[in-house]
Amino acid sequence: MLRTEIKFLEGPQSRWQELKFAIKVFLQFIKSYRTLHFVGPCVTIFGSARFKEDHTYYKQAREMGAEIAKLGFTVMTGGGPGIMEAANRGAKDVGGRSVGCNIVLPKEQEPNPFLDKWVELKYFFVRKTVLIKYSYAFVVMPGGFGTLDEYYEALTLIQTGMMKQFPIIVFDRDFYQKIIEHNELMKSRGTIDDKDLELCLFTDSIMDAVSHIREHSIARYGLKPEAPRKRRWWLLERKF
Repeated sequence: MLRTEIKFLEGPQSRWQELKFAIKVFLQFIKSYRTLHFVGPCVTIFGSARFKEDHTYYKQAREMGAEIAKLGFTVMTGGGPGIMEAANRGAKDVGGRSVGCNIVLPKEQEPNPFLDKWVELKYFFVRKTVLIKYSYAFVVMPGGFGTLDEYYEALTLIQTGMMKQFPIIVFDRDFYQKIIEHNELMKSRGTIDDKDLELCLFTDSIMDAVSHIREHSIARYGLKPEAPRKRRWWLLERKF
């Protein structure tokens, strides 16, 4: 019998290549976990790498990072410039802790100078997992495709019950007005429920964001000041 189905020239790689990739991914996770093991509860701030120091969004992200650090959280970002740098810088302004998960790219992304600790990663999906793993809240500042990807990743995990109902704050209603409208459209068409719209707070107020985190992270999950953890010398663990 003649076989007439289309044959593509490229398909899955060899089993050896697939195994090597899986090992590389595993090692990226282990590297991340070792680096960030003692960072404590974090709040992750997402946002564009493209805003400079004199931009309003940079200044707001810096203030946001400072206020979150004052709550006792470690400020976590993607580790790069722009909004990420501003949030890490704000944490350092008030003596807070500041960490980053930097992605290795040909351009635009280098670890910013306001990080106490950072890990550099090759794969975006590993980076997103790590940014979510340590966080008790998420703040979405103005950004591009990557920021929206991170926002909807966290939102989907919470909506589907794959992650606890940590608060998501989307900052700058004007910038995200079309997202607000689209979320309402999805609700009206029945692709999401009314309660799904309650999973994130859209606001223009840093103080409202801080109050929301205090109520829905610290109070809801009973977070308390942490006693120093014992470092295990045989694992070569070091202080934060």
